[in-house]
Amino acid sequence: MNTDQEKVLKYLISVEKLAEEILSDRREIVMLDARRNHNREALRDISKSQQKCWVTVGSVLIKHNLEATKNLLEADQKQLNIDINKLRSDLKMKVNNLRDLEMQPPVPGLMLVPMSQKETEGMTSAGLFSS
Repeated sequence: MNTDQEKVLKYLISVEKLAEEILSDRREIVMLDARRNHNREALRDISKSQQKCWVTVGSVLIKHNLEATKNLLEADQKQLNIDINKLRSDLKMKVNNLRDLEMQPPVPGLMLVPMSQKETEGMTSAGLFSS
């Protein structure tokens, strides 16, 4: 192969690899979000329960204390939120990198973040907008 063909091949490989990572991350976000929704449903159902509940650990059913189960589900919810947010922020960077490889401009507004409470209070006190 000559050098031009090798460059094109390397370019196509890098684009395809990055695109596959993006698709994989999106699938993982969907999977984690479904798990988060199941946890949310379980937390709601636990609030209706009396004192004991059944928890699945792998393929084993265990009768477990209600409060301990609630704590486990809440901890899992926090971890899922962290994982999903990290994947989403990494996904933004990968999408921009892919667009750079494709020689397209970045997606407008993709990297926007909401204002913090302190920034909002400063804008309100300066009279730039009302809350």
